[in-house]
Amino acid sequence: MDRLTIITPDDWHLHLRDTPYLEAVVHDSARQFGRAIIMPNLNPPVRSVEDALAYRQRILAALPEDSGFQPLMTLYLTDNTRVADIEAASESPYIFGAKLYPAGATTNSESGVTDLARLDQVFEAMQKHRFMLQVHGEATGPEVDVFDREKVFIEKSLERIRRDFPELPIVFEHITTLDAVDYVRTADANLAATITPHHLLINRNAIFLGGIRPHHYCLPVAKREIHRQALIAAALSGDARFFAGTDSAPHSKQAKESACGCAGIYSAHSALELYAEAFERGGDFTHFEAFMSRHGADYYGLPYNQGQTRLERQPWTLPESLPYPDSGLIPFRAAETLNWKQILDD
Repeated sequence: MDRLTIITPDDWHLHLRDTPYLEAVVHDSARQFGRAIIMPNLNPPVRSVEDALAYRQRILAALPEDSGFQPLMTLYLTDNTRVADIEAASESPYIFGAKLYPAGATTNSESGVTDLARLDQVFEAMQKHRFMLQVHGEATGPEVDVFDREKVFIEKSLERIRRDFPELPIVFEHITTLDAVDYVRTADANLAATITPHHLLINRNAIFLGGIRPHHYCLPVAKREIHRQALIAAALSGDARFFAGTDSAPHSKQAKESACGCAGIYSAHSALELYAEAFERGGDFTHFEAFMSRHGADYYGLPYNQGQTRLERQPWTLPESLPYPDSGLIPFRAAETLNWKQILDD
């Protein structure tokens, strides 16, 4: 197969940051995707409807007038999120969920949730309004091994949320383990999961190949090869509970290559091509369009995009660096060759 034509896909997990960083990256996502779920972990976080709508306007202002890209906004849950915040957000046509960050789990998660019990009334309101809960599924605390954080979160937190709020729709974001794949597969219709291109393409060895590789460091961290293989199998399976979410997360070269480098991989520049490479390695494009363009829209209750996107087998080399404030931005697979290329209309 040398050509792929699919319904214009969506990115169900995306970090765009804010001005002046937003302007440097939003065009990459708008070129490849019709819509994207926008993460709210700014500094300060997006906590209210007013915050979300203001952020949405900044995103739209950074796009060309003829861009059809739609940012789908989310709120950032804290220990002090109110039921009124959820009720107001559920009435907005521009807000599509609320994000649970365990405090300290990842970038700008300091304001995240310290005790799930404090959100019981919030979860009840979300369940009542069928308002999506997006979950960063990692347990925190020094006693939890970094490679076990997802598994522990399932056992200690996600199972409890699903037991107490069985009708709450949940997206288990950027899953990285066989444990998570099996958990989603055996769950009911109120749980789905996103999978990133980098977790489909690398295992934890990539972080240490020839030395410390900071541009392969993300959270959740890449795991053993057995887990990567499980993710590939899930993505290629056609199971509607799995769909694309890049978790593309830009940090400057300086911030990544520091004594305490930031977690995050920037894949938005070539996300479609990276997903195509993962499916090619898996040897089966049968459900590529469904994974990229249908499953997520179905789960969120949204129509499919009207346009189409084309990729062709056309080897090309990624740039070593992209323009970005401070010190530039290193894309995932920088200076490497990919076999697939998005073909843009003239």
